[in-house]
Amino acid sequence: MATTLVQKTSFRLTLPPSPPRLDAFPYWPQSMPEIARKTLLLVYHSWTGATEQMIHAVARGTACEPDLQVRLLRATEAGPDDLLTADGYVFATPENLAAIAGLMKDFFDRSYYGALDQLNGRPYASVICAGSDGSNAARQIARIATGWRLREIAPPLIICTHAQTTEQILAPKTVDAAELAKGEELGAAFATGLAMGAL
Repeated sequence: MATTLVQKTSFRLTLPPSPPRLDAFPYWPQSMPEIARKTLLLVYHSWTGATEQMIHAVARGTACEPDLQVRLLRATEAGPDDLLTADGYVFATPENLAAIAGLMKDFFDRSYYGALDQLNGRPYASVICAGSDGSNAARQIARIATGWRLREIAPPLIICTHAQTTEQILAPKTVDAAELAKGEELGAAFATGLAMGAL
């Protein structure tokens, strides 16, 4: 019966002489060459702790891809060379006075022309911690990313702290677990897409 079926359908199955070794596949962790590793750069500034907690949540999420190199830098430590050697980016900042934080703006000012026309097509995402809105800071980052010809891979992740009074704004922040989970999800999705070459 099996022989008749093969003849009627002209189906032929050619098997390799021996099963392929698992470490022969490029996605197998132990065999991935160093030059094939992708780098995700996380740049942030934090004043009262909320943004720092969120960017660390993003970093935790990237742990699902052990072959991805993740660099976490404060805005004061990062520059154009860090951008040029990375394959994707997450920019995280508080929104201060309806704008990105001054030290985050300083990072973009110092890095913009040194990286101009050299980042075209690379993916990015942004994380904003704001007292009530966050959209202005998100738009500022989007304009800078447009100048660099970056590709936004997710809507801005805006975390609202609901800090309205002077005391609330200046006080150290504790981000809710549900919001931190959103950061981890962003990190995991970005890491997986970057490692697979889908971004």
